Amino acid sequence: MVRIAGVDVPDRKRAHIALRSIYGIGPTKATEIVGKANLDIDMPPRMNELSEDQLDRIRVIVDQDYITEGDLRREHNENIRRLIDIGSYRGLRHRRNLPVHGQRTRTNARSRKGARRTVAGRGRRTGGKK
Repeated sequence: MVRIAGVDVPDRKRAHIALRSIYGIGPTKATEIVGKANLDIDMPPRMNELSEDQLDRIRVIVDQDYITEGDLRREHNENIRRLIDIGSYRGLRHRRNLPVHGQRTRTNARSRKGARRTVAGRGRRTGGKK
């Protein structure tokens, strides 16, 4: 396994695909990195076929030009913490574990709200026949 930015990158995948296993690097950035490292963009080699010099070039590019892994996670959490601290609407939604981007919550939103909690008195009423 090749280690880039503190992550074990898969050996048998092509370079632009394997780089996506690093948090903060998606398809576009991975292709940019392969291009900056002077590798073939159309058909990049597999990670285990790269020389140590090529791997070092990729490591330098990722470390210098991109925010990845721990730094990116920390920055993301600081942004959310800031929203919560200033009491913005988005911060309140984060604090209550509710959807942040305007989705409906009467139905759906189960992945954000968690498993259903049964509430007494909900459902169909069947009493009171005369």
